Order: sequence, then structure tokens, then C-alpha cells
Amino acid sequence: MPAPLFALVLSVFGLGTAESVIAGLLPQLSTDLGVSLSQAGLLVSGYAVTVVVGGPLVTLLTSRLPRRPLLIGLLVLFTAGNLAAALAPGYGTLMAARVASALAHCTMFAIALVTASEIAGPAKSGSAVARIIIGVNLSTILGVPLGLMLAQQWTWRATFWGVTLLSLAALVAVVVLVPRTAAAPSGGVSAEFGVLRDRRVLVALLMTVVAMTGGFGAFTFLTPVLQDVSGFGPQAVTVLLFLFGLGSLAGGALGGKLADRALLGSLTVFLGLLTLVLLVFAAVASHPVATVPALIAFSVLFFALNPGLGARILNSAAGRAPTLAVSMSIASVQAAIAAGSWLGGRVLDAGFGLPAVFTAGSLLTCAGGVIAWWEWRGERRAAVPHLHAPATPAPATPGGRTAAHSTDSQGV
Repeated sequence: MPAPLFALVLSVFGLGTAESVIAGLLPQLSTDLGVSLSQAGLLVSGYAVTVVVGGPLVTLLTSRLPRRPLLIGLLVLFTAGNLAAALAPGYGTLMAARVASALAHCTMFAIALVTASEIAGPAKSGSAVARIIIGVNLSTILGVPLGLMLAQQWTWRATFWGVTLLSLAALVAVVVLVPRTAAAPSGGVSAEFGVLRDRRVLVALLMTVVAMTGGFGAFTFLTPVLQDVSGFGPQAVTVLLFLFGLGSLAGGALGGKLADRALLGSLTVFLGLLTLVLLVFAAVASHPVATVPALIAFSVLFFALNPGLGARILNSAAGRAPTLAVSMSIASVQAAIAAGSWLGGRVLDAGFGLPAVFTAGSLLTCAGGVIAWWEWRGERRAAVPHLHAPATPAPATPGGRTAAHSTDSQGV
């Protein structure tokens, strides 16, 4: 991996760890801070809401700043937020520290994706996005377990100290490794908003929300399905979730390579296959042996979508001002996480059972696949206009016959 991309991956690894690890700290936080478990849970949802609402706003307000210094400044803010969380004397201070970190999240992630894409070039944007997303996947596989281990060994504060040190390492890596020429300013608010008027960008955002809502709806209830329907014990579920994480790495790498070759085509195929896998998972969830390959296929196909969806946004805004569009894409994924959880909850409240959550998710991934196929079909038609243009009449000869007719007659 090129050194600048390594620095960006390390930054995203810190983002993903800080965002996700707190879910496992809620019991400790509730006891130590003297708040209810539901109040502690607001530390999770408060972060997500800040990313969705505040992230694009921060992107707009900083749109005229050079991206490398901006990335460094956001890393400083993110590090300071985690340091404040480690030192927080009470619940209110911890919530404020989480909000400060979340304000840096969306724009940091967007700049990392844009910078990686510009370093790699348009032909390799899918692979560049895949490499950045590796940081998110690794945060799930390595960052979160290590953070929880620190909390179990000491306290939840040790976890935030660990994230603070990780953020400092990322800050140093960006300062040293990311070139000063990488990712110039975007051109301001008007240029950023102008990209959002592009139909391809809007359709890509719609596709992201629809497809990711279906996938995250199933993912949110994966552990309850494995335990209550498939019958796996806690230790077996831990192993299966680790396999799921490994599958996410494989899916990201596969999705990046195929996005470089046929972006919309690969998204159409992945979403079609993911739809089938979710339906199969719902059908075989009560059979443990059949559940394992369905689980691995789910992880590979679901995470194979990320590089293509990100590259579609970047390529649609190429040469203009893509940062807000990418920021909106990141915010839309956060919104999809919340919407997927809500959708699964409504399915369960209606009494359909846990496997039905996967069936409901498959309807949305299918809709996302239809959107990808429609865009793919339109671009293929646009690439070969001569096949669809009306035939041009051949010029007439002096005798009144067309040139084509005259030639045919001479041939006969």
C-alpha cells in the first residue's frame, strides 16, 4: 500500500474504532457515571446523529480550505475529543466530547476518500476506496475487540486513552506521509452544491441509502438470529462474527477490483446475489450447518458494495468538487444504519419473527440492484449511440434511385 494511503487508512481505522467501541462500553458507563443504560445508549445515537446532520454542514463550512491542512486540523479536533472523553468527569462532558469527535468524522472520512481517489486516479478509484474502507473493516475486527479488552483490564477510560494514542499516530502519519499537493481546495460552497445537482450523484446517493438500509437491517439483527434461531452459543457466535469480519475484508478487496473494471455492472451483480443470499439465509436460519456458508456469503457480498458505491460518487463528481457529495454519501450510510435498525424493529413488532428481517432486507437490496441495473443499462446505451440512432437515408442518384439501390442493382 502506498505510504499516503496507509496514513489515510490509519486515520479511518481510528474513526471506526471510536465510533463503534462505545457500544460495548455501555454497561460500564452506566454504572460508573450513574445513568441508566438507555441514557448511556444516547452516546451511540448522539454520535450518529451528529455525523448525519453536522457532517455535511462542516464539509460546507470548510469547503474553501486546502484539504491536507483541513485533514490535519480535523484529526487534531478528533484527537482532542477522545482525550476529553478519557478525562470526562461526568456524563454531560462525555457527551460533549463525543459530539466534538463526531463533527470531525464525516469530513475526515470524505477527505480521505477523495484524496485516495485523486492519488490513485479515476481508473483505480474503486481500489482506492476499498483500501480506505479496509480501515473501517479492521476497526471492527481489531479495534473494537482491543478497545473492549482495555476496558475489561482497566476501565472504559483506558479505551479512550487507546483511541487518543491511535489518533495521534494517525496525525503524525498524515503530516509526514500525505503530500502537500494532495487534494486541492474544492472551489467553495457553490461548486459543492453544483455537484449535488448532477443526476448521477443523486441516483448514487439514492442507491446507497436503499441498498445499505436493506443490508444493515439484516446485519443489526445478525447476532439474535445466530443465537435464538440457529442455536449457536456465545462462544460460537464470537467465532462466526470474526468470520464475518474476515469476509468483509475479502468483500472489500473483491469489490474494489471489480469496480475498477465494471463499476455499475459489478454493483448490479453484487446486489442481485446479496438479495438471493438474504433470502436463503432467512430460509436456512434454523439449520446451523447451512447458516455458516450463508453468513460468509452475506459478509463478502455486503461489504463488496462499499467500494463501488463510493467510487460511483467520486467518478460522477470527478474534476469538480466531490467532497460534499462524498460527505453526503457517508451521512447516508449512517442514516441507513438507523433506518435498517428501525425497519427490523418494525418487522419484529409485527410478529413476523427474526428470519423475516432478512427477507425484508432483501426487498431493499433488490431495489438497489434495480437502480444499479437501470444506470448500467443507460450508460451502455449512451456508449453505443449508433446502434439506436435512426438510419440516415442514402443520397439519391441523378436517376432518382438512392445510391444504395444503385449499387445493389449494379451488383446484381
